[in-house]
Amino acid sequence: MNTYNIRRRGVLGLVLAAPALAARANDRPIRLVSPFPPGATNDNVARTLARALTPRLGSLVMVENRAGAGGAVGARFVAESRPDGLTLLNASAGNLTIAPHLSRVGYDPLRDLAPVAMAGEAWSLLAVNPALPVRDLAGFIAHARANPGKLNYASAGIGSAGHLRGALLAEEIGAELVHVPYPGSAPAATATMAGDTHLFIDPVVAPHVAGGRLRGLASIGRGRWPEFAELPNLAEAGVGQDWPNAGWFGVFAPAGVPEGILAGINAAVNEALADAEVAATLRRFGLQPEPLTRAQVGARVAADHARVGGAVQRLSLV
Repeated sequence: MNTYNIRRRGVLGLVLAAPALAARANDRPIRLVSPFPPGATNDNVARTLARALTPRLGSLVMVENRAGAGGAVGARFVAESRPDGLTLLNASAGNLTIAPHLSRVGYDPLRDLAPVAMAGEAWSLLAVNPALPVRDLAGFIAHARANPGKLNYASAGIGSAGHLRGALLAEEIGAELVHVPYPGSAPAATATMAGDTHLFIDPVVAPHVAGGRLRGLASIGRGRWPEFAELPNLAEAGVGQDWPNAGWFGVFAPAGVPEGILAGINAAVNEALADAEVAATLRRFGLQPEPLTRAQVGARVAADHARVGGAVQRLSLV
C-alpha cells in the first residue's frame, strides 16, 4: 500500500489501494475534462474546482476541454480512459441524463462512469434579446403563443440542459419554439445577444443580464437566484414545477477506479466546497455548492436519468 497525500492546511495522509496513482501522483497531472468549450459554465466550474483541488490532492489538476455533441464527446473520452484516477469528468447533468437518451453517445452513464462528487445544483436564467417586445415572463408567453414557429431558442448543443428546458417550456406554455443548437453556451449567448436567436436558458447569461445585453425574465432552480432576486422563479408562474432536474455539475471517473481513490477525491471536493472563497466563486457562476457522498451522487444521477428519459419520450425529441 502506498500513501497518497491530500493537503488540507496541514497534511492528511490517505492510504489508497492503487499503487500506480501514488507512484505517479507527483509527476503526472490529473486531467479534469470539461466537455464544453472555454467560457461555458461547465468550463468555469471546472477551472474553479481545478484550482481548489490542486493543493488538496497534492497534484496539479489541469482542465482539458473536449467539446462536442452536447458534452457527450468529453464524457465518452473519460468513460474510455484508464481507471487510475488521473482522468476525471466535470459533468453537467445534460451529459449524463439527457444526451444518452437522444443519440448513441458511446457510453452508459450509469455503468461506464463512477460518481465521485457533486459540485452543486445550478440556477439558470431564462433570458431574451432586449429587442424582443416583451418585458416579463407573462409577456413572453403571450408573444410566443401569438407567433407560432416564429421564435427560436438557443442551446449549448443537442442534449444540453438548455435544449431540454426549451422544449419543456414550449410544451408547458403551449407555444411552438424552434431549437437552434450551438457548440457551447458561450456562442449560444453571443447569438442571443446578436439577435440571431430570441431566447436562451443557461447560467452563463447572468453577466449579460446584469450588463443589460440580455433581458432576464425568470430564474430556474431552488428559489430565486440571490444575485437576481428581482426576477421571479419560473415555478412562481406555475411553470416548470415538475421538470426533471437538468441543472447540476459533478465530478465523475471511469468505472473501475479503486474506491480508495474515489473516496479521497470526494473528500477533497467536499472540503473545497466548504471553503468560503471557492463557494463564493461557484455561486457567481450560478451554483449552490452541495457536498454529497458518492452514494448520494449516484442516486441523484439515476433518478434524473430516469425522469429525463420519460420527458424525452413524451416530447418526441428522438
